Formats: sequence, structure tokens, C-alpha cells
Amino acid sequence: MKKITLLGSTGSIGVNSLRVIKANPEKYKVVALAAGRNIDLLLKQIDEFAPEVVCVSDKHLASRLRDQIPGTLDIEVLSCTEGVIRLATLDKVDTIISAMTGAVGLLPTYEAIRAGKDIALANKETMVMAGPLVMEEARKRGVSILPIDSEHSAILQSLQGHEREELRRVILTASGGPFKDMSTMEMSKVTPAQALDHPNWSMGPKISVDSATMMNKGLEAIEAKWFFDLEMDQISILIHPQSIIHSMVEYLDGSIIAQIGTPDMIIPISYALSFPSHLANTLSPLELDEIGMLSFEKPAPEKFRCIDLAITAAEIGKSMPAVLNAANEIAVSAFLEGKTGFLEISNLIEKTMEMHKPYPVVNIEAVLEADTWARETARQLLTD
Repeated sequence: MKKITLLGSTGSIGVNSLRVIKANPEKYKVVALAAGRNIDLLLKQIDEFAPEVVCVSDKHLASRLRDQIPGTLDIEVLSCTEGVIRLATLDKVDTIISAMTGAVGLLPTYEAIRAGKDIALANKETMVMAGPLVMEEARKRGVSILPIDSEHSAILQSLQGHEREELRRVILTASGGPFKDMSTMEMSKVTPAQALDHPNWSMGPKISVDSATMMNKGLEAIEAKWFFDLEMDQISILIHPQSIIHSMVEYLDGSIIAQIGTPDMIIPISYALSFPSHLANTLSPLELDEIGMLSFEKPAPEKFRCIDLAITAAEIGKSMPAVLNAANEIAVSAFLEGKTGFLEISNLIEKTMEMHKPYPVVNIEAVLEADTWARETARQLLTD
């Protein structure tokens, strides 16, 4: 039985992860849950899964949570980054589901790897900001890092049974988000509510906006580089609006292996936890005749500039991917708060990158320094 710490239990990935765990009680046991600020949902999760330790984002929330946990339950309540790191490194835990959103997920995930824990990874920022450090530490500790993102899960599945040196490239698919058919002029006027209304997936606010700008695909390309030891020119991106083919692998002879499935995160979460096995679930079978046509197109670079910015950051390397990620987080927050326009997201990221002088990221502290610099710079640019 895998003993699990779930980081980000009240987000969409966390909720779906608990659905997988609940459906397989003989395989998985929740030991610890880390949430953000949604203590109402966390209390329901505590009641259902009886973790030994929980963590929330600050001390005030931790105090409120303690007052609401029934006295019959012996549960330790922690808070802040230090608390999340403790959850990620508990002795009795062997598997960490890293599903926190944003750069805050990096340090707990990295410390979990250092503590010898296997990782089921949904936190893009871990690989984007510190891919070489993370993969080197995983190799050193002999731990596995398995992807939860549907795209990387699809690549992992399409690689099974094939020699790695036979790979020519991977093809990441993207829904195109809610604005793929809009003109640039129309996109300049979109609202946060429109950006959050994804046509195929139910996701949190930040990831939904990343999908609308297609920054999520740029971040996933950087992730794929480190997950699968690729060069950036071995990674292609195609818009596939139906979200049925989740990604593909092309081999040297021209064969393309694709993973096809219902657009539901239950599938990649389950595979990350049960790898290399496929567990049964209660999702309705995919009926391709009901889907009808599957279509593909290249993203328009003038509309989705974030893809090229991410590829540029990956090609520059060093501290630049961390700067890209931090500037994007600041820009997305500003857009959601009504402080900047939708198309200004990519402009802010580009200006922040232009002001940065990349340096080697020899340790995790160097990554965090780049992150801090980029956030401060992006915030200043917003006020100029």
C-alpha cells in the first residue's frame, strides 16, 4: 500500500487525486494533506480520509482549523511553507502527489525528492524553474518522478515498449483554450471571466488563464525537455480542439504513437500512481464515433506569444525559465485582478525577460533568487 502526502488537496488535481485514492482503498492510504485557504473543503477531506497531519497556508487559518476539527480526531495541524515541507518529508510517507499551483510548490517537492520520496507531479513550476536540479537529485536519490499532466502522461504511455534512442520527437497537443478562433483585436478585450471559461477542462484560475494564453503549452514543452531528456527542437505543439489525443510520440521510421482518452484528469492521475499498470475506473468509455472528426492546427504565433517566450527561455536556459515563470504568475494575477489586459500578459513577461541577465542555477537558492528578482521586476513594470 502506498502511503501518500497530497500537496494541494483542495485544488482540482487534489480533489481528483482523492477520487482515485477513494476508489482504491487497498492500494493507497492518505497520511497527510496540504491545502491553501479552503478549510471548509479540507475539513470534509479530513472527515473522509482521516489524515494524521494537515497543513494550511498561514497560522491564522491553522488556528481556525484546529478549532473546527472534532476532538475525537488526533490530527496535527501545521502551516506555511515550513509545514508543507514537513508533510512532504514525513518518514512514513513514500509517495508525494505534488499538486500545488505555482512556484510555491517547488521547494516542498524538491525537499521531498531529497528525502527519497517518489513524486507524482502536477506542479509544472518544479520542472520549469529547476528541471536540471530536480532530475539530478532524483537520479542521485533513486526516486521516480511520474507526470500527472495529461500531455506528459500521454508521452510516457506512448514510450512504453520502445527504445528511447528511436524517438524522433514528441507532439504536445493543446485544446487552444477559449480564444483560439478570436482575432488579436478581439483578444485584447477579453475579460477574466471569459478566460476562465475553458471549453474542455475544469481547472483552477491560474491554469485556466495559462491555457487561454497557451503559456501552459510553453511550460509543458519545458517540462517535456526535462522529463524525457529532449532538445527543444524535438518538441512540437499542435492545437487539437477536441482534447481526445493527449499527446504523441514520433519515432525514427515515421510511426506516431498517440494516447487517446476521455478528457478527465482521473486517467493520468491514476496512471502516475499505479505506473506501469492501468487501473479500472468508472468513467464512461470513449466512443470515437460520437466524437466524429479530430482536427489539428498550428498555434498562431502572433496570438499566442507566450509559447515562443517559453521556448526562448528554455533555449537560453540558466535562470531564464524561472524568470519566465515568475513573470507569468505576476502577469496572470494582475489580469485576474483587472489591473492589466489579456494581451499585456505576454508583454509583461517579455519585458521582464529582456531585463534579466541569465546566470547558472547551481543550487535551489539560485532558482529562488531568480524567482524573487522577476516578481519584483514585473511588479515594478506594472506600476511604470
